[in-house]
Amino acid sequence: MKLLLIRHGQTPGNVAGQLDTAFPGPGLTALGERQAAALPEALADEAIDALYTSTLLRTQRTVLPLVKATGLQPTTLDGVHEIEAGSLEKKTDHESHMRYMSTVFAWTDGDLDVRMPGAFAGHDFFARFDASVEEVAAAGHQTAVIVSHGAAIRCWAGRRASDIDAVFARTHQLPNTGIVALEGDPASGWRVLHWDQIPVGGMALTDQTSEDPTGEAL
Repeated sequence: MKLLLIRHGQTPGNVAGQLDTAFPGPGLTALGERQAAALPEALADEAIDALYTSTLLRTQRTVLPLVKATGLQPTTLDGVHEIEAGSLEKKTDHESHMRYMSTVFAWTDGDLDVRMPGAFAGHDFFARFDASVEEVAAAGHQTAVIVSHGAAIRCWAGRRASDIDAVFARTHQLPNTGIVALEGDPASGWRVLHWDQIPVGGMALTDQTSEDPTGEAL
């Protein structure tokens, strides 16, 4: 199957450089709404037969233009929400950003015993994200969209795709509405078809002033 992992549109937390991972989370900025509105045209050539989102509001707002364009009703997945920041929640300083993302990429590199301060270890993250992807694959879709989150997509794809690694995930940014497209299945594995480092609507939909820790290259 083809799996399109799409990061949500821009949020106020992204603009402020916050580690903003709690439920239900913020909606989208005006730019985030425009980014989401660009998705149907960008994906017009994809034979999408299922839409999924995380439990957080920003993914559910991002998918709405695709719902209108495709007529598909989205399903909420319990396991594809953002990696919980724990005691780093709402932090905006560089040290907190680095500690958060260093933990994320330690998991991508296989060190799953490392624990996010005040939150979970890598085993917990992969267990929940894998379970949701397995649910999607078991439904028999040819091409499915999952609207998820920056750190979560980078961490999971960087470990589960056979043709990239933690270094790739760490050094390749994933902006708002950036897409990581994979092909495969949970049993045989995944390979990356493309990893978009610009929003789907192009550079006109970027915000050079925001400090977005979960989407930036390290």
